[in-house]
Amino acid sequence: MIPQPGRWPVISALGIVQILAWGCSYYLLTVLGPSIAAETGWPLPWIFGSLTAGMLAAGAVAPTAGRMIGRHGGRPVLAVSGLLLALGLVGLALAPNLPVFVVAWLVIGAGMGSGLYDAAFATLGRLYGADARPAITSLTLWGGFSSTLCWPLSAFLLAHLGWRGTCLTYAALQLGLCLPLVLRFVPRAAPRPVAAGAPRPDAASLDPGERPTFLVLAALVTCTGIATSIFSVHLLTLLQDRGLSLAAAVSLGTLVGPSQVGARLLEVANRSRHHPIWTLTVAVVLMALGLVLLWSGLQAPGLVLVIYGAGNGLYSIGRGTLPLALFGPERYAALLGRLAKPSLAAQAVAPSAGAYLIAHGGADAALLALAILGVIDVALVALLWRVRRRAAVPVPARHDEKPLPQGGRG
Repeated sequence: MIPQPGRWPVISALGIVQILAWGCSYYLLTVLGPSIAAETGWPLPWIFGSLTAGMLAAGAVAPTAGRMIGRHGGRPVLAVSGLLLALGLVGLALAPNLPVFVVAWLVIGAGMGSGLYDAAFATLGRLYGADARPAITSLTLWGGFSSTLCWPLSAFLLAHLGWRGTCLTYAALQLGLCLPLVLRFVPRAAPRPVAAGAPRPDAASLDPGERPTFLVLAALVTCTGIATSIFSVHLLTLLQDRGLSLAAAVSLGTLVGPSQVGARLLEVANRSRHHPIWTLTVAVVLMALGLVLLWSGLQAPGLVLVIYGAGNGLYSIGRGTLPLALFGPERYAALLGRLAKPSLAAQAVAPSAGAYLIAHGGADAALLALAILGVIDVALVALLWRVRRRAAVPVPARHDEKPLPQGGRG
């Protein structure tokens, strides 16, 4: 199944919003960080540590954002996210000292927690219910171009406007482009009727039989978040340790993005013919295989990065669509927010942990840790299959229970 024609304006608008939201937050310091340190004299670890603080703020905000999307729809939440991102970027541009810079990142973090993938997926789930999977898959195609487009854009703006001017430009794009796109193309969600005594539509309650599935899925998402965060931040360092020059490492690193998009195109072509747990399983196996091969020293790093990138591309789809299939559309937004909280917190501290491993154990130690995380992910996805099957098996009646008479209670 592919998205219905009337959904393309919504998906395209959210796609542009996602590209710029990722580019002006998660990917921003990759380009601007060294220039900020050179101009201000602030320690580079503290500059990148402000991003860590922002991601911790994102994790704290994500559950509330999910509940609000479940209650009111994604339109107001995404609009507030754009305002928070713009406010934080203006704060960065005007920051006279490091503490103000960190506070500005906390504001950006709140915008990240209410505006990145999880919030966008929840918005689509709230709009289209159980039929949201094709829309979520299509949205990930847009998101796959974020670093590809925004890194060169940031470098261009940095060269012509400086890092403060770059932040102000991104703030203007949030207010002048992203916010109007959300308000114009993301429709208001219809209110959900709530029967007397029924739980709120934004409630993230779980039945006892569902909790093991949710906990295993949360562990899988968190563990994968740690691995992907370390990998994305330290990839160039790890490749250079394998004997590659910086130019060669950068060239190979660019293979990850097209591999992600290519895998997502295959998922779109498949038209949702299989359960999302298969998508997540294939994604985790490919990512683990790439990480283990990279650690093993295989003399084909380009192939390794293509394998990993394909898995990472599918992972975004599986992470967004599997909770919808497992727990239904009514609780999807709220549960997605709960899943995002530990994952974002783990991603916040993972780059620092990776840097510590590289500093004290060398790149081999970091690669070994990544390979171990990949193996753990495979074990967790196998456990997810097991607990899902167990939850799907009806509980047999006790032997001492007597069946009702054939006519009912009489």
